[in-house]
Amino acid sequence: MANPVLPSSGVLSPLGLDAVRLNPGFWGDRAALNREVTIAHCQEWEEREGWIGNFRGERPRRGREFSDSETYKLLEAMAWADHPALPALAETMAQAQEGDGYLNTRWSGSRYTDFEWGHELYCYGHLIQAGVARLRMHGEDRLTQVAIKAADHVCRRFMEGTRTCGHPVIEMALVELYRVTGTERYLEMARRFVERRGLPALADIPFGRAYFQDDMPVRQAQVFRGHVVRALYLASGVVDVAVETGDQELLKAVEAQWERTVARRTHLTGGMGSRHIDESYGDDYELPPDRAYNETCASIASIMLAHRLLLATGDARYADLAERTLYNMLATGVALDGRSFFYANPLQVRVPAVPLEGVNHAAEGGLRSPWFDVSCCPHNIARTLASLPAYLATSSADGIQIHHPTPSEIRHGGLAVRVETGYPWAGSVTVRVLEGGEGRIGLRVPAWATDATLAHVPASSPESPLPEGPVIRPVDPGYAYVDGPWQAGDEIRLELPMAPRWTLPDRRIDALRGSAAVERGPLVYCAESVGDEPRLGDLTARVLPPEEREADGVVELEVAASLRSGDGDGWPYAPADGRADESAEPTDVTLRLVPYHRWGNRGPATMRVWLPIQEK
Repeated sequence: MANPVLPSSGVLSPLGLDAVRLNPGFWGDRAALNREVTIAHCQEWEEREGWIGNFRGERPRRGREFSDSETYKLLEAMAWADHPALPALAETMAQAQEGDGYLNTRWSGSRYTDFEWGHELYCYGHLIQAGVARLRMHGEDRLTQVAIKAADHVCRRFMEGTRTCGHPVIEMALVELYRVTGTERYLEMARRFVERRGLPALADIPFGRAYFQDDMPVRQAQVFRGHVVRALYLASGVVDVAVETGDQELLKAVEAQWERTVARRTHLTGGMGSRHIDESYGDDYELPPDRAYNETCASIASIMLAHRLLLATGDARYADLAERTLYNMLATGVALDGRSFFYANPLQVRVPAVPLEGVNHAAEGGLRSPWFDVSCCPHNIARTLASLPAYLATSSADGIQIHHPTPSEIRHGGLAVRVETGYPWAGSVTVRVLEGGEGRIGLRVPAWATDATLAHVPASSPESPLPEGPVIRPVDPGYAYVDGPWQAGDEIRLELPMAPRWTLPDRRIDALRGSAAVERGPLVYCAESVGDEPRLGDLTARVLPPEEREADGVVELEVAASLRSGDGDGWPYAPADGRADESAEPTDVTLRLVPYHRWGNRGPATMRVWLPIQEK
């Protein structure tokens, strides 16, 4: 089955790229753009920057110590997209591999001398993931041979000992290779890497061992901490190991860590990461909007983890977070043209970024760039969008479940359905049966959809005409099911309430007190100021029902606000029983809000998700 995650057990089984086909729509359009533009863009820049040339032996070597991994992620994206450039690029990798399976353009000749920062096992992890994708989409070939040879080298070198890699990913890659080949040593190697972490398995560093989750064993941790991408990649591998070994204690440990992290260390957009200095989580409720890091790669890792937990447990809350992160982080990470990207994703940008045409040498938010010194995010976006259909629907013994409604066709067990919807702009979702069959069909009702309704409309025929109208029933958040059997023409109609809603932060989030945000459906909205538009720091919003307006199929919002003009040169503090010096009375204005994932496409801008609200 063509799927990046294919566990042997769990409450739900994923439906892969061979069972789910995207049609034009929100995600179908993005997947097509990824296949036609973004993958080629990444390959072009890798050639320009010399990262592919490293595998040809070109000197001096170029790129960071982990740049090999970006080429492997590109290969994975190509594998899922069945891209014609893959065979030639894979042959380049094969020519660089050493006889015993070792493959690394940075460390060849000085192998395994820096487990903390060397990223050798990390690079293998992405190579193996590319090999798994190729095996499932195409079958054995040059790329799969390279990946398996590298995995065998890892097992020979590391099965005994105490070391692991400072950047996890090898764990979930080895488990997936086990799943596709049935070779037990890959699962055992992954299990040992998981159990070694925190004993400790790595040396101390200035950031502390929590940076790479080596401060305590996985089973003892209470929350995700340290470098966010590392933490989420590790947790994904831990879930994989737990599922394949039947280790319920280990699975429950990750579930508890995820729950606390979502409750205390996750931004409204689903983004994770509050500190720039070490790309890490902050403390509980440390969620600053302007200094939020929220790396695009971290959001993709969060989706990977939530998807694994959903498969293992069937719990809708994992799909809820995945949806939030898909629409407000993954969709934000790439521009509408498919050729520039966000690395960091703050929720407030105070000063417009300075445009640039070449490589961005910083990861600060506020500027989509065609390339970065560390270009993990473009490749992660490319491989995720290429494999996105595999995240949308699942099956179980009693039928299929649709977790993320988007225009698509789904086939399983003789049953074929078409999903028709304008989501996320419209709340109507129609599931139309194309080919009849048995089983029940389940649709996820998002946690925010408290007034949703569902109707089952049987197909009409001369012998069985439609009744006067379908029976419409309210459905609660979670999953709504309709039982078969099914015949062609049957429909399920889900109606989700799409009225804009104001959202208030937990009062323990110090940086957000006195502010509110606006959401509509799964989308978080933001104010964006371009050019001579009002400075967002001078605006105060009123918590009144937002007005909707449609522009080119995109729903934008307008909220009432007050604009205070003047330079504000007075002392900005005042006694508790007085008022700060203010140079002018406020003016009533209308503030335009755009979906967060669309901001930054009109040029350099300031932006904020959390709006200061007017005191009553």
